[in-house]
Formats: sequence, structure tokens, C-alpha cells
Amino acid sequence: MTAEETLPFADWLRLREPADAAARAEDLLETVRARLGGDTPTVVHDLGSGTGSMSRWLAARLTGPQHWVLHDRDADLLARAAEGMSGVTAADGAPVTVHTRCGDLTRLTAADLADGSLVTASALLDMLTAEEVERVVAACVGRPALFAISVTGRVRFDPADPLDDTVEAAFNEHQRRTVDGRRLLGPDAPAVTAAAFARHGVDVRERPSPWRLGPEQAELTAEWFRGWLGAACEQRPDLAGPAQAYARRRLADAAAGRLTVHVEHTDLLAGG
Repeated sequence: MTAEETLPFADWLRLREPADAAARAEDLLETVRARLGGDTPTVVHDLGSGTGSMSRWLAARLTGPQHWVLHDRDADLLARAAEGMSGVTAADGAPVTVHTRCGDLTRLTAADLADGSLVTASALLDMLTAEEVERVVAACVGRPALFAISVTGRVRFDPADPLDDTVEAAFNEHQRRTVDGRRLLGPDAPAVTAAAFARHGVDVRERPSPWRLGPEQAELTAEWFRGWLGAACEQRPDLAGPAQAYARRRLADAAAGRLTVHVEHTDLLAGG
């Protein structure tokens, strides 16, 4: 089993969108709403927009006119995100407009975000390095920043299996791997990000935002599991043999509705 057996990235983002929406910390949203209240139009910079799940989720929960600036390095994903925002309005029916910017979001500066009322991102931080997080945080200081659905590395299965912990550890090692000279933060990202904001004197609130996957999410569970196990086997090739029987057991349980999985994430609100 390899990571390449999983869905194309855009399809994976579509599949996970409902689980992300259900997981996001609602109490942090209430804080954001209170901070953004007023007559001034809200400008939101969404970093690593992907296909736009964060913008669709949050725009419909905020009131008043909004302008979203979607940042990603993939032009195709940005086009999908902009298309997906067509027809989205604020919670009170106010208009929502969208602009896209294609480029390296880790090179953004405070000047690039100067017009922003809020910065958002979802499932982004674990793919960055410590140095990149420092740059992103420096660019965000001065406005609230909501970073949602960051992996913590912890997974809980019911029923449990003897191989669960071994695969989890290998996956987390894979998340911290070095790619083209970049050492990714993986599950260390939330703590590194909070510490970076603290060095700028910015308070950070943290809330759990786990995926709770049961029989109703069997397709997502199976797809997530294939990628999770595939990454673990890439990191530790010696797992390839035991992984075959493990995958058969887990995927059979998921298809039969016998498997539940909690994939732990955390949401951070800085400066709210």
C-alpha cells in the first residue's frame, strides 16, 4: 500500500469538507464574530485555500459584506475555490466577493495582508516548516488569525488493533520528514505556531477539533485510512508486510459500519 493509491488531491479535499465543517471549534467562531462586528466591510485572507472549504464555511456564518482573498500556489485549486464561492452570501444576506492570488503563501508579508480584517487557514500548518511558520505569523500580527484543523498526531480507533500505535508513530514520523531540504512540522505545528505568536505578544486560544468518523462517513474513513497507512509504510518499509492484513481488517470493518475513528486536530485563534 502506498500514498499514491489515494484520491487526487482536489477530490480528497471535496470528500473531507463535511468532516472539517463539523469539527471546527464553534466557540472560536463566536469570538471572531464579536471582533468583526461593525459597519466596515470584512476582508478575509484565506491561506492555502485549496478548493475553498474554509471560505464557504465561514463566509456564510459571518454577517455584513465580505471580500475574501484566497491564496494558494495551485491555480487550478484556486479556480475551483472561486467557482465554489459563487452564490455564497453572508449570514444576513450581505454580498460576498472573491479575489484569488496564486503564489507562495510562506513569502507573504505584513504589507500583503495589511487590508485584512481576519486571516484564516485550514489543514495548513502541519505542511510548513518552523521557519515558514515564523514568516506566516509575522505577516498575520495585527489582526485575528484563525488556523483550523491542524493535526495533533493522535488517532483513536474503536475497536482497537495491536498495530494502531505502531502505524500512528510511523505516520507522525512521516509528517515530520524532510522534503527538498524543508523539515515539515507535522503534529508539532500547533505548538510551534502558538509559541511564534507569543513571541510577538499575541495571545492564542486553542480548542480541539476532532474528526468523529463513524458508519455515516465510511467512504471518508476508508480514504483517510489508506493515506494514513500508506504514509506510515513509506516512512517504515518494514511495515509493508503486516500492513496488508491490517488494511484488510480495518477496511472491512469500515465498509461494514463496525469502525469508528477519532482523528484529533486542534484549532487556534490568535489575537481574537
